[in-house]
Amino acid sequence: MHIDLSGRTVLVTGSTAGIGRAIAVAAARAGAEVVVNGRDESRTAQAAQDIAAEAGSERVRAVAADVSTAEGTDALTEAVPDVDVLVNNTGIFSATPVFEIPDAEWQRFFDVNVLSGIRLARHYAPRMAERGWGRVLFISSESAVMTPTEMVHYGMTKTAQLAVSRGMAQELAGTGVTVNSVLPGPTLTPGVEEFIADRVGPGTSFAEAEAAFIRQERPTSLLGRLIRPEEVAALALYAASEHASATTGAALRVDGGVAPTLIP
Repeated sequence: MHIDLSGRTVLVTGSTAGIGRAIAVAAARAGAEVVVNGRDESRTAQAAQDIAAEAGSERVRAVAADVSTAEGTDALTEAVPDVDVLVNNTGIFSATPVFEIPDAEWQRFFDVNVLSGIRLARHYAPRMAERGWGRVLFISSESAVMTPTEMVHYGMTKTAQLAVSRGMAQELAGTGVTVNSVLPGPTLTPGVEEFIADRVGPGTSFAEAEAAFIRQERPTSLLGRLIRPEEVAALALYAASEHASATTGAALRVDGGVAPTLIP
């Protein structure tokens, strides 16, 4: 299967590192014009430059904006009025006992992880429908179906993304626009690497820490290791392509078998 996104514009939010960056690289390699997004202007510009070099593409640009706010979303949509593929990847996570999470943190997680994607899809998806083609992806998590005890507020937002994605897909039925969620399992991103290192303490190699984390906290993993961002990007690239025209309203798992269910 050859995936060609030539002539398409792909916006990936939160794409300066991790899964978002890997998706941006994959899309650029497939010939798309890629918009890299992050909050910090200099970091976003550098990430776009690095992604362009890695992908061998001259069609990568940076737009710095905080999509967790209405003002930031407006700035982004003003700079980039139309896209063909929207990848809602921006997200945060942290480990906090559920009864110690204050109201402000519940709201912050919802704003960053859920409302950011809702606002962007509300702008871009109807325009896609007018043109008769488009792809909207929400980068969710296996935590959407297996709420992590240590990150209930994070799991809540990931479950919410599934509902939003499905509902939007239903609204866009028959328009040529598909909406799907992608559910990665524990993935080796800079944030996860730091998260794991903090939990196991000093004096342990990361390879040992990774194995211990999977063994102790994600024992249902069928891979026995963390997923790599490029593995998630491969599924996202497919879902963004012409080949996925019959895939919509779906929750697509790339979780390494962590969720012990047949459907998500």
